Amino acid sequence: MLTKNNDFRLAFDLQLGDIAVGVNSDKPSTFELAVGFLNFSDAVKTNFERGTGVNAMDGPRNLVEFDYFPDSGFGATISPTLVSSNNQFAAGFDFPFELTPGDWFHIAMSYTASNRTLSTVMTRNGQPFGPVHDVKLGDSFTDFRLDAVAINSYSDAGADGSIFARGKVDNLVLTLPDPPILGLTGRLTNNTWQVQFAGRPGWLYTLERTQDFRLWSDVSTETPGEEGEHFLSDTNASGVEAFYRVRAERP
Repeated sequence: MLTKNNDFRLAFDLQLGDIAVGVNSDKPSTFELAVGFLNFSDAVKTNFERGTGVNAMDGPRNLVEFDYFPDSGFGATISPTLVSSNNQFAAGFDFPFELTPGDWFHIAMSYTASNRTLSTVMTRNGQPFGPVHDVKLGDSFTDFRLDAVAINSYSDAGADGSIFARGKVDNLVLTLPDPPILGLTGRLTNNTWQVQFAGRPGWLYTLERTQDFRLWSDVSTETPGEEGEHFLSDTNASGVEAFYRVRAERP
């Protein structure tokens, strides 16, 4: 799970073949094609409508993505975009920058937590393209929760525009922080099951137990993460065969 307190990077190559906007006569304006990070559980909800923008009911949430809007009268636009878990937007709009069909574009997006900035660098057929301006989160921007990478074909529900596009995405590279749990081991200590692992700040850890892999119960207190080793124990063992896991979640 990525948040605004993590450093991460996404790079990929993109070649468009066919692209057209206003393919729905009721939606004659432009609409974006997108590659980036999202929260899967949010993205599959019926009230996730990317084209509504800032909208408390149906607007998108939890996105960091590269957006491209083909020209429909205002100029072809590149828009690195971040959307918070409560539908706040931070985006750049650089134009006119056309992603010409048949050319290969390399896009590298890097988010740096220390200055809360999303930087985007592009080339076209190996030559510099742009520049694309950085997008910096404002002080009021809350946070995002990202758990998936997607090459998106968004529904145009709620939007004024529509799009048809075909192309290729290649050489996709992710650079992610270390996972919240490293080096997990478990052992019986004085007839008590105990796990040991290296944790990280900014996470909450709980030991869980099950007998059937369907119902899980908390068997330890919720423990804030720190740098270094963590120990969690089943303080109320049932005395029957059981299986364990460690749950890691953001506050």
